[in-house]
Amino acid sequence: MRFQEAAARWCDHLERVRRLSPATVRAYRSDLIDLQRTVGEDTDLDRVDLEELREWLWQATNRGDSRATLARRAAAARNFFAWAHEAGLIPVDPALRLVTPKRGRTLPAVATGDAVEDVLRSAAERAAGDDPVALRDAAVLELLYGAAVRVSELCGLRTGDLDLDRRTVRVVGKGDKERVVPFGGAAARAIDAYLDRGRPLLASRAATDVGDAVFLGVRGGRLGPRAVYDLVARTLGPAVGSAAGPHTLRHSAATHLLDGGADLRAVQEMLGHASLGTTQIYTHVSSERLAAVYRQAHPRA
Repeated sequence: MRFQEAAARWCDHLERVRRLSPATVRAYRSDLIDLQRTVGEDTDLDRVDLEELREWLWQATNRGDSRATLARRAAAARNFFAWAHEAGLIPVDPALRLVTPKRGRTLPAVATGDAVEDVLRSAAERAAGDDPVALRDAAVLELLYGAAVRVSELCGLRTGDLDLDRRTVRVVGKGDKERVVPFGGAAARAIDAYLDRGRPLLASRAATDVGDAVFLGVRGGRLGPRAVYDLVARTLGPAVGSAAGPHTLRHSAATHLLDGGADLRAVQEMLGHASLGTTQIYTHVSSERLAAVYRQAHPRA
């Protein structure tokens, strides 16, 4: 079987059988497309060997790819060839001895509580004029921070997923895992104002029926992740002093919860992390911030 055909079958397997998130499947598909440039898309799958895979990772290293990208690419190759071997497409798995580059631990960017408060206050002030986009933006920012949801989860929300009386939202995360997440009074008020005065106006601009999508774009269609990235970068970026996206608000919410004494397991459940180890990175963020304050303020530092 040709490499290209096997790669397409594997990506279909990831999507339909393993039910990985669309973002994960896109990343793995991109990795295999990059690998095709090294081995050749018309190459027979059973002719790919370990040296070619090492050459592929070496090229990525010389390009300056991050350690995280290299680790993901190595994982993509190992999983792909393991699947091909189990499926009987190749007699020997060439990626068995492919070493994953060690990933460096990078702490996520976190905004201070005051910085987030300033951003949300400014958004609320802009929404006071009943502009539908401003009302939507205020609700988006409040929910991203208040419920610590992923951007894909926010963009996929339906009106039935919101319970403003109980202040909870039902989201579908990675691996189609569903969870119910609480949010605060400020987020509830912003969402209520948007649904009452903002969403109907945006929906009226749509060329077709928008259904029950919660957040809509300026032309009335479902709001996309790119627009949310632009919103957060524009409003929170200057406060953080670096590139900021929706995950910055998610990181900030998790760190502020732990700083306030929240239980690590509770934060794990709120974020929808499969592993407690993923959530534990936020304890390192809190420790780093404490150490920075100590070095700055303690006379014996």
